[in-house]
Amino acid sequence: MSDFEQELAAAFGEDWEERLGGTYHAILGEVPPHVRERWAAVAALGRPELIEAIERLRAVAIADNPLGLRVQQLVQFGQLLVLGQEGPARLHAAAALRQGASVADLLGVAETAFITGGVPAFSLGVRLIDELR
Repeated sequence: MSDFEQELAAAFGEDWEERLGGTYHAILGEVPPHVRERWAAVAALGRPELIEAIERLRAVAIADNPLGLRVQQLVQFGQLLVLGQEGPARLHAAAALRQGASVADLLGVAETAFITGGVPAFSLGVRLIDELR
């Protein structure tokens, strides 16, 4: 176990990855490094219970969402395109594919993002889709 993982275990208990990372594993196949870093930073600031609460809410709002994981990831991809958030949009596009979405679904989302976010959102979507093909 790395020093970083030992810090997380000290803050959240030995089962931290299974307990906190279940939604990430289901959607992305892993807990992204930036999420682990956020958890560690908040724990180091003395507020590990905040991370526990946020991850419980994420599980309800995302994993237990009536839309299902495939549609939920497509929606998040579109929202992030409109916000111009390239890194998170890339993660959610890949997650949508992992959950059974097609490249055509992603393009449909990028087309829809054009309505709200214009050419920048559409162009970002097309670029990310092209990377994932």
